[in-house]
Amino acid sequence: MAVGYEVAARLRPDGVLLLSGDLGAGKTVLVRGVADALGIDPAEIQSPTFTLMRSYQGRSESLLHVDLYRLESEEVSALGLEEALHGPGVKVVEWAERLPFAVAGAVELILHRGHEGEREIEERANQEEV
Repeated sequence: MAVGYEVAARLRPDGVLLLSGDLGAGKTVLVRGVADALGIDPAEIQSPTFTLMRSYQGRSESLLHVDLYRLESEEVSALGLEEALHGPGVKVVEWAERLPFAVAGAVELILHRGHEGEREIEERANQEEV
C-alpha cells in the first residue's frame, strides 16, 4: 500500500498506472494505496475481475480501476478502453500485459513474489503509444 500511496503523486491528475505480475503479487493491494492517497477508503477497493472496471470518487480526483485478468488481448480491443485511459482521473490497469496497445506517459510496474512472501517491484521504462 505504501508504494501505491507514493506512486499516486506521479499519477495526478489524469495519469495511468499499468500493473503486471503473477496472481497474489500484490497488484490490488497497491491499488488500495493509490486510492488512499486520492481520499478513497482503501477497503472499498476490490479486484474488479468479474465487472472488469470500477470507478471511485476521491476528494478531488476519480479513480478508474480495471482488471483484465479474465480477458485475452483480442477481447480487450472490443472494450473501448483506449478512450477511458485517455479520460479524466487516475486510471489503474491490473494485468496490463493484456493491453493490445501502448499507453504513452503511463507508469508501468511489474510486481514479483519472492520467497517467504517478499515482494519486488520493477518499473519498466514507458513505451510510446503505437
